[in-house]
Amino acid sequence: QVQLVESGGGLVQAGGSLRLSCTASGRTFQPYTVGWFRQAPGKEREYVASISRGGSSTNYADSVKGRFTISRDNSKNTVHLQMNNLKPEDTAVYYCAISPVFAGTARYKNWGQGTQVTVSS
Repeated sequence: QVQLVESGGGLVQAGGSLRLSCTASGRTFQPYTVGWFRQAPGKEREYVASISRGGSSTNYADSVKGRFTISRDNSKNTVHLQMNNLKPEDTAVYYCAISPVFAGTARYKNWGQGTQVTVSS
């Protein structure tokens, strides 16, 4: 069982930065793609970014391209989401999850409990 824990959220002003972390416990997530998702109040959960098991491939939602960077350190069982130039519309609970494939979002599982990101104007 791969258990995921998100951390690094907080309150930041527009234009600021935060670095989120997704850490695996119980089992390693090295064999998996890791993705970040977010859910704002009253909105459906949306895809943010993902990184392949080896870290060589990444993908981003259009809304965060050029501002967010996903990376992973398999030796530490950790995936990061560096968020720069944050906007109020980035406010959401951010979740990480794993998938056995890189393409698509249908097979994500083992969702973490989430970390709150609030961006003030």
